[in-house]
Amino acid sequence: MAKKKTSSSKRKTASRRPAGPRRVVPNPHWREIDKELQRLYPAAECALVHRNAFELLVATILSAQCTDERVNRVCETLFLDYPTPRDFAEASQEEIEEAIRSTGFFRNKARNIRAASRILVEEYDGQVPNDMEKLNALPGVGRKTANVVLGDVFDNPDGVVVDTHVKRLSYKLALTDETDPVKIERDLNALLPRRRWVKFGHELILHGRQVCRARSPRCDECTLYKWCPTRA
Repeated sequence: MAKKKTSSSKRKTASRRPAGPRRVVPNPHWREIDKELQRLYPAAECALVHRNAFELLVATILSAQCTDERVNRVCETLFLDYPTPRDFAEASQEEIEEAIRSTGFFRNKARNIRAASRILVEEYDGQVPNDMEKLNALPGVGRKTANVVLGDVFDNPDGVVVDTHVKRLSYKLALTDETDPVKIERDLNALLPRRRWVKFGHELILHGRQVCRARSPRCDECTLYKWCPTRA
């Protein structure tokens, strides 16, 4: 039986499909993107309200799968009842769970906060260490959480904070071709000067929340659009 030939009309139709903008990594316009983010969000800062390193550490642990707004509301009363690592370490699992229940995944979060607090009391005299390796070893603390604390409290970032917004936008804007947060952080660290690591993360997060939303991006209002290789 003879093989069915593909019609020439189908071949021509396929060949006429637009290839779309070419993706080059890193984006050759990354400097323009960086400058525009600085112009758009000059007051960008950490959205989690805190007075010290320990409060930010706890708030960042609570922020997993939870909005910053809800975390801030919970922490208003949480730190009145438990102001220090020792207070958390000496509280029961059930007490902490009830206090943070509305943040979701409260059992695991309570367990990690109590365990991390005990380590801070026993090994660091109740102080949060200004060190990536030591922070990263605390229960419930990964590179993202550690970088938040190091950058926003100690002004000693080990890299750009890579949350869901930074991960999505840095790939969309071709600042990286990686999807793993650690590799994305590595690429952004190499691209940007160290003095920009903290602010750049906050600016990109704000842009992801306000303009380049995951479900309904406002491309018609985006001043980064002309440099976006994934634009329609």
